[in-house]
Order: sequence, then C-alpha cells, then structure tokens
Amino acid sequence: MRRSPRRLARWGWVVGLLLFAAVCCAAPVGNAISAYVALKADEDDGGTAQDGSAANIPSRMLTAYKKAVQQVGTYVPKCRGMRWQILAGIAKVESNHAIGHSIAANGDIRPKIYGVLLNGSGQGGNTTPVADTDHGRWDGTATGDRAVGPFQFLPSTWTSFGKDANGDKVADPHNADDAALGAAVYLCGTGRDLTQRAQLSAAILQYNHSSEYVTTVLGWIDQYTTAAEDPDLTNVTGKVRAVIEAALSQRGVPYSWGGGNAKGPSYGICCSPSRKSGTAIKGFDCSGLTLYAYAQAGIQLPRYAAAQAGAGQRIPASLGAGALTPGDLVFFAYAPGRDSTIYHVGIYAGSGRMINAARPGTVVRLDSVNTMSGYAGGARLL
Repeated sequence: MRRSPRRLARWGWVVGLLLFAAVCCAAPVGNAISAYVALKADEDDGGTAQDGSAANIPSRMLTAYKKAVQQVGTYVPKCRGMRWQILAGIAKVESNHAIGHSIAANGDIRPKIYGVLLNGSGQGGNTTPVADTDHGRWDGTATGDRAVGPFQFLPSTWTSFGKDANGDKVADPHNADDAALGAAVYLCGTGRDLTQRAQLSAAILQYNHSSEYVTTVLGWIDQYTTAAEDPDLTNVTGKVRAVIEAALSQRGVPYSWGGGNAKGPSYGICCSPSRKSGTAIKGFDCSGLTLYAYAQAGIQLPRYAAAQAGAGQRIPASLGAGALTPGDLVFFAYAPGRDSTIYHVGIYAGSGRMINAARPGTVVRLDSVNTMSGYAGGARLL
C-alpha cells in the first residue's frame, strides 16, 4: 500500500539533491509497506494525534485502539499482552488508520472503507472468488464479498468476531470503536499471550496468511512501541542531557518544512518536494530541531542537515549505529559516503532510537534509527 523509496538516476541528480538537502527533508520511510488492499490514502494528514507516541495516527483512531485494549478482556479473559500498538500496526497496513476519512465522535467512519471485490480477478492480490455472505449489508454489494472498515474484515469474519464497543447496540465494522474491539478479539483468539513474539506473529498470520504481511505489521508495531517509550537518561549528564531533554520537550510539535531555529519552533517556508508548505505550520523540520536542541547546550549548528555533518567528530557509517552514543547527530543520505547527499538528521537518544522530525504530516517523536533509509553515520559534538 505504501510507496517504495524513490529510485534516483545514477547520474545527473547531484544538483537536485543539493537543493533538496538545502532545507532538511525526510524521504519515504525505509521499510515501505506493500499493497494488501486497494486503498489510497494521504499520509500527510493534518488531523493526527499530537503526541510523540502516536505520530501519524488520527487521535480518534488512537482512542479506539486504546479503548479496545481496555475492553478485550471482557470477551477473551485469558488474553495477555494486547496493546494499542498491535492494533495500530494492523490498521496502519489495512487502511492507513482511515486517514482521508472523517471519524465522528461516536466512531463512525465516512465515507466507508471498502476493499476490492473478491471475485478472483487478481485485483488487490485476490485470485480466489469469495461468494457473498452478507447480502451487501456491510460491503455494499451482493455480487460477492469485499473487506470492509479500517481493519478490513470480511463480512463472514465480522459475523463471528464483530463487537459493539460504543454501546449503540450495533456491531458495525465501519465504526472505529467496534472495528478495533473486533480486531482485538480476533487477534487474542482463545487466549494468546501477545507478549510472546511467536504468539504475536501467529495472531498476525491468522489475520493475513502472508509472512511478508507479518513482517510488515511487526515493523509498525515496533515503531509505535519505540515512539511511546521514554529513553533511559539515568547515565546521561551535562550538555548531552540538556540536548536530549530539549529535543524531547518538543515531542508532539508538528513538522514544518523550513521551520525551527535556536529559539524554538517557527513558521516554515514553501515547499517540500511533495509540495507541502510549512508557511502556515509552526514547528520544526529535522535540522531545525537539531539546531534548537544544541543551542540549549550553547552549541551553534549550521542550519541544514548536510552542513551539520561537518560539525564535530564524524562517526563513519561503516561502524554501524552501535558506535553512536546519546547526543550524537544521526545522518541519512541518498548515497551513504557522500555527505553532499545527506537529506535527514536526528538526535541519537540511545538504545537504537533517535529524536526525529521525520517529514510533513508528522510530529516530533522518538523513532528507531532504522526508520529512515540510507544510514550515513553520525557526528559527535559533546
């Protein structure tokens, strides 16, 4: 479903990259998502949850995920380890959290989300026809079945696992609360322990019998989990701590192309390569965030990511991310080894994570270092 990282021509692209890097921007996420349903959604949606633990997730959808976690024990008392990140991982792949659709206060999603008609045509990867089971009640057609709602339930599966989570006496797969609870019940089975990786993988495989699907969903679960956990700063002191705490204090601040300076978030400029303007958004781009955080420790950085790579002691990419220590700058490039192609920078927070202003439509958050593609090493200034 997600787009693949853009492929650049071997020659003739250096000038474009220099212009691109002149204002810090982020490329598509490295672990691109494959297509599992024939749905298109714009990731750069403005109505996302404004906390670092749930960047890119509409706040009403996040509420549904958390509510389902609280309710699932009523239906599967022996289930262990259900977390909102698990539901978010599934919904990210299935419908991109219903981004692009309106979500009412009661959880109803409009327009409704329909997958492709499962008639064996091959569209959406389906080669086996699925006969109609609901007379069109949920999927809007009686000529066959198609997956529905933000969790893409088949009507026949929904009949067995659908739940009324919002108390309106109807279990509706097009309702965020109902769908999230139904998915939680389905994943829990008869009482899985989802804290165990093997059982979590088995639950996801049940949802979609594809090893690629399992890997993709687990990747999103891990990313959401990483973003939700605070870094351990027990042994971090002095200026390093000042930098990290300054950056963490901005979690939830929106990404703004060209935004951010030594004093804090600011309105950005127009426009990113995807034509996203920062002029009406007060926030940070990646290098604006690093500039701000280091300024709080009395260190002045250049404004742009590629230039920041020339500050301090360079840490080669060949040493791997394990060579980084908290407070280091982390760089990403289209051609690792060529600092002129650096397109992104973050602040290493330890344990394989960085504080990150990723791209338009997101907020400042904690991410895995491998969230971005083209790891290009780091720089140590402290």
